[in-house]
Amino acid sequence: MLEGLVELDPVRGRDDAELADELDRRADGLKARFNRDFWIPDREYFAIALDGDKRQVDSLTSNIGKLLWSGIVDADKAEAVRRHLMSDRMFSGWGVRTMAEGMEGYNPIEYHNGTVWPHDNSFVMAGLRRYGFAEDAARIAYALLEAATYFEWRLPEVFAGYRRSLTRFPVEYPTASSPQAWVTGTPLLLLREVLGLDPDGERLRSDPVLPPEITELSLRGDPRAVDERRRGRGAAVTSGKSIRQGCNR
Repeated sequence: MLEGLVELDPVRGRDDAELADELDRRADGLKARFNRDFWIPDREYFAIALDGDKRQVDSLTSNIGKLLWSGIVDADKAEAVRRHLMSDRMFSGWGVRTMAEGMEGYNPIEYHNGTVWPHDNSFVMAGLRRYGFAEDAARIAYALLEAATYFEWRLPEVFAGYRRSLTRFPVEYPTASSPQAWVTGTPLLLLREVLGLDPDGERLRSDPVLPPEITELSLRGDPRAVDERRRGRGAAVTSGKSIRQGCNR
């Protein structure tokens, strides 16, 4: 948030270098304290909380993906976080669970303790992409798209966290809302991350990395010009009116 204030300050018409430096220092200090106090060295992931005595609560949850999204994770810890998120304990085959298999409170049909939240996964995708793990983000994106086919193409608020190899389809959560406000943003962030879209002043930059199962993806109707960059399997073919991604096979 502090970094965001630094970025927004010039937008508000204020050129206060002293304030920007102060916010930078505060953000750096917060990041350093967080990585010191919440990181569990022998498990290589972040605690979900500190208790009243400042002891680490060591539940492994999808919150570590949101930490990537926020940018607070030290670069040398990002690979370990990625490894946990994409492990069988956390990635069900349909998405990342809210809590990892093997944790004391884990239950694949317990709302906070083992289900899959699509909107939660969109932030995990964005976090992985931020730290350079675009292929993993694309893998989660495709898993969510596949799950949507079992819900009439409308992702629900939440579904069960059973392993895909066990059930062969995503198991409906009995009280999940559909439609639901949080989850409606998931496809939008999904598209942004797989197409690698980022605003840059008046332009829109594209750095696409698609799941291997998708051979072409087009986004049409954006009036802004798009800068093209090549990456991975595919190349973006762009114009002022569309963004089109095709895999080179």
